Amino acid sequence: MSAAAQTRPLFLITHEFYPKRGGIATFAEEIAKASVGLGFDVEVWAQSAPASGREKSWPFRLRRLPLSGTHDFRCQFKLASQLIAERRRLHYATVYLPEPGPMLAMMMLLGIPAFRPKHLILTFHGSEILRFHRNPVTRRLANRLIARASRISTLSHFTYNLLTERFPAANGKTFLTPGALRSDFAVVHDPPANQSREKLIILTVGRLHPRKGQLLTLQALQALAPRFRQRIEYWIVGDHNRHHYEQKLREAASLSDLKVRFFGELPDDELDRIYDRADIFAMTSIDYRQSVEGFGLVYLEAAAHGLPVVAHSIGGVSEAVVDGVTGLCVPPNYPAQLTAAFERLIADDDLRRRLGEAGRAWARRNTWHKAADLLFNSPHPRVVHS
Repeated sequence: MSAAAQTRPLFLITHEFYPKRGGIATFAEEIAKASVGLGFDVEVWAQSAPASGREKSWPFRLRRLPLSGTHDFRCQFKLASQLIAERRRLHYATVYLPEPGPMLAMMMLLGIPAFRPKHLILTFHGSEILRFHRNPVTRRLANRLIARASRISTLSHFTYNLLTERFPAANGKTFLTPGALRSDFAVVHDPPANQSREKLIILTVGRLHPRKGQLLTLQALQALAPRFRQRIEYWIVGDHNRHHYEQKLREAASLSDLKVRFFGELPDDELDRIYDRADIFAMTSIDYRQSVEGFGLVYLEAAAHGLPVVAHSIGGVSEAVVDGVTGLCVPPNYPAQLTAAFERLIADDDLRRRLGEAGRAWARRNTWHKAADLLFNSPHPRVVHS
């Protein structure tokens, strides 16, 4: 570890942090913890504190800002004001923006010569690229932000291609920081060989949103022949992002002869137990308006629990799920193929076991330590090429 790394201050600024859940929040938390392990002096700026007043113990300094963490102008203006107030500290530091909320705030400050961090590092996940590019104003500002950045990372080749196609200035400074399992991931113990259950459990974990495809999974399961439907339950974990979508899901479940259970949001320890009770993981994401699946850390968690995965082959999903090796990927908009994939796994115990075993090793191939080292330490990171 270099002396510079031991003393260099690092400010990680995010709107997606505990108690918020999801892939970006996990990414921000894990990169912060891994950076401490590399010897950096880390300070995380995050949205306002949990309503409960309870805060986790972190290995870095955490500064809660009076922000709701939305992308509206008022929230961005407040964050920009905080950045200006702390400009002297930030001027000699590495400022890392791992998601679009703080990027929008930073765009507001590009015209201020006195405000320029020593190093500016960005991570793009997918959907924000489309949203930035769609609007002529944010497209111009995002181009300037990317041009000023010291380096940029993405979690997948898919996101890299999307970024460099829409914003060519990212070419030559963008590289991969692949996702990994969260650092407190529970050790998974295989169930006893003689354990049996009356029904197989198919599990989806993710916020209740049309892009996550819970309704498509439910419809595909309902289309199974009766002898297969009788063998399964469908469990859905996640809180609603759009209330009308949850209502639509619950209405569809009430009309189905499947047993469907809604668990809401669960803490990690309870979620690990749910994973251990499941037999098949399904998240059939789709492209939805300006929202895409850039990778999907949840696929790795499911695979690490030994679950074969059923997914749609869109976006960066194929870089998280290997078709025929760790799961079955089918094209979107082909419901019969999706139903057939579930049928194969329900009917074939050996196939489930083989895909699940391969998934355990696949999910552990990357580490957050390596990702953070690439972001902040490596003098010559491997740039992605199409």
